[in-house]
Amino acid sequence: MVRDSKVEAIGGVLGDPNRPLKERFRALFTLKGLGGERAIEAISQCFNDPSALLKHELAYCLGQMKDVRAIPKLIEVLGDSKQEPMVRHEAGEALGAIGDPMVEDVLRKYSKDPCIDVAETCQLALSRLEWLQTSSGRQETDKSSGTEFLSVDPAPPHQETDVAKLKTILVDETLPLFDRYRAMFSLRNINTDESARALAAGFSCPGGALFRHEVGYVLGQMGNSAVVEELAAVVCDKNESGMVRHEAAEALGSIASPQAEKVLQEHLKDQVRVVRESCEVALDMSEYENSTDQFQFVDLGQEKKTSSRVETLVQS
Repeated sequence: MVRDSKVEAIGGVLGDPNRPLKERFRALFTLKGLGGERAIEAISQCFNDPSALLKHELAYCLGQMKDVRAIPKLIEVLGDSKQEPMVRHEAGEALGAIGDPMVEDVLRKYSKDPCIDVAETCQLALSRLEWLQTSSGRQETDKSSGTEFLSVDPAPPHQETDVAKLKTILVDETLPLFDRYRAMFSLRNINTDESARALAAGFSCPGGALFRHEVGYVLGQMGNSAVVEELAAVVCDKNESGMVRHEAAEALGSIASPQAEKVLQEHLKDQVRVVRESCEVALDMSEYENSTDQFQFVDLGQEKKTSSRVETLVQS
């Protein structure tokens, strides 16, 4: 009963539109860490929120929880054409993260969706499910062995470890997207200035926004200051998709350098809602990175925190 009351209280913070977005994010990632049916219910109730950024993170968390009880809600969100593409895409990716074969037919259906970001996400999720059926995939633990990155990723890392070769694979648009994602996560796991710069080269790929969005997310996980200029350029690019700019902003929050914070401050009133909200959340994360006592973070042992992946105990 104590646990249920705690989940209910934190869910109340998450669902309160009058609370600052940064507080609602902390509530969300606390619920993710607590897990269980009640936490899933509390998260699932918020998909009618006007913030696409928040809904995107709701779907992300449901996928990372890897609980099949979230599948019905994720399928509902994926199929809702009234939801923003970045929300639907994240629901599709979450279904792939959970990894249950029961969703194959659903993913196959939406792999032909008119929205390219949704279609490509579902194609990637199907490739991940297929990979999970291989001998390598059957040994999958969804923990990136030997690295500090413990997220459930949309593709496993490539076996190649040479940064130059991985960069070539990353930017080769003639290759299947799944292969390019594998190179992306290998570069992340190498986690050097060189591999970060190789990843940032992906921002120049002219294909769909989904790929560049994932580049921003991965750079946020790394939190490497070697690519602040590249990330800043993406945030400042008004012609770039909002779903790409928002991930670049959150990556800057993870880096938390003075230069990164300056860019975030400059875009707190951006015309694109998902960008300005991402800057708000990113600055909150940046403040935490530069402080030793402002927030009490929950050590959930599940994934490296990044600007958009705030896992903290809400003080209410």
